[in-house]
Amino acid sequence: MKHFFIVTNSQKDKNLTVTKAAHDYLVKKGMTCVVQDEEQMELPYTDIDRIPENVECVLVLGGDGTLIQAARDVVKREIPLIGVNLGTLGYLAEVEQKNLFSALDALIADQFEIEKRMMLSGTVTRRGSKEKNTELALNDIVICRQGGLRIMEYCIYVNGEHLYTYGADGMIISTPTGSTGYSLSAGGPIISPKASMILITPICPHTLNTRSIILSPEDEITVKIGPGRKHQAEQGEVSFDGAVSYVVSTGDQIRIRCAKEKTNFVKIYKDSFLEILREKMSDGIGENGGSL
Repeated sequence: MKHFFIVTNSQKDKNLTVTKAAHDYLVKKGMTCVVQDEEQMELPYTDIDRIPENVECVLVLGGDGTLIQAARDVVKREIPLIGVNLGTLGYLAEVEQKNLFSALDALIADQFEIEKRMMLSGTVTRRGSKEKNTELALNDIVICRQGGLRIMEYCIYVNGEHLYTYGADGMIISTPTGSTGYSLSAGGPIISPKASMILITPICPHTLNTRSIILSPEDEITVKIGPGRKHQAEQGEVSFDGAVSYVVSTGDQIRIRCAKEKTNFVKIYKDSFLEILREKMSDGIGENGGSL
């Protein structure tokens, strides 16, 4: 790799100290490196039009949230990403700050692999309207109540067949990457991030059946917002990776399937999933909704 672009969470990199160090190191080695404009750092997204066409790798300096957002932003360009952890545990980030320069050396020497991770595509359809909103998610799509403390009904269909109707605080539909995030906190299983499957986990269901359900990547899931008490309209919210959200009401549907797009992560280290899992579990896996 010779051409780089840096995305920075300026709240975690005060005075852009790490950003400048990475930029200067790459330039000194004869590489090209463009840093995200400082005004862009204040925005919750990266403008892909400002990423040069020849960029081969996006360095993301921050925490898991910064990396997930960057992955959503650049997925259409299919640019590989690598995260440098400036947060706490940093499940997704490949590189710790102390190893920054050795990691850059590995990238320059092409000593890395590309790991593809599946994403979800979710389409929100409102009852009585032809308007549709479609978004991608690397971690999860979360559908939950909005407003007061009350349960809502979530009617789950798989490939058009009714599976179950949950009375719950919400539903989490996650990728294997997202299985160690919110889904894990809600009692869901841990899935290898290299796997290709879809995980459904209810949030505080009012039933004895609290098990998660794992489906194949070919399955299409539809979540329909059910009626409230006395058949009054209920209002909830559907969130994609916690970055984009839409208000939904009784009768609205969210169709979820495996996206054709994938996120490309740069892998430098040969640590196995089990090694990483063992380390993160000892550190307190699931903190702040992180992912492996």
